[in-house]
Amino acid sequence: QVQLVESGGGLVQPGGSLRLTCTASDSSVSIYPMGWYRQGPGEERELVAGITSGGTTKYAESVLGRFTISRDNAKTTVYLEMTNLKPGDTAVYYCNVNGHAGYWGQGTQVTVST
Repeated sequence: QVQLVESGGGLVQPGGSLRLTCTASDSSVSIYPMGWYRQGPGEERELVAGITSGGTTKYAESVLGRFTISRDNAKTTVYLEMTNLKPGDTAVYYCNVNGHAGYWGQGTQVTVST
């Protein structure tokens, strides 16, 4: 059973930045796609950004140009650099390995507010 531990969430003002980190307990994740999802109040969970084992990335249209996903396979870690944050980015952010049928982290709260 792979465990994912997220960190880096918090409260930030609009226009601010945060960096989320997710570290996996097993190096086997290095061959799988990884990603970040989020779920806002009363909303469904949605994909924010994903990255393949080879480094190909994809983003939700709402975060294009503001968020950057990266990974360090040697450290089995995936990052989400978030800039120019908006109130609409407020959500619980979840780390994921290998899609919906794969592994999930416990979630980290990101709140964008004055």
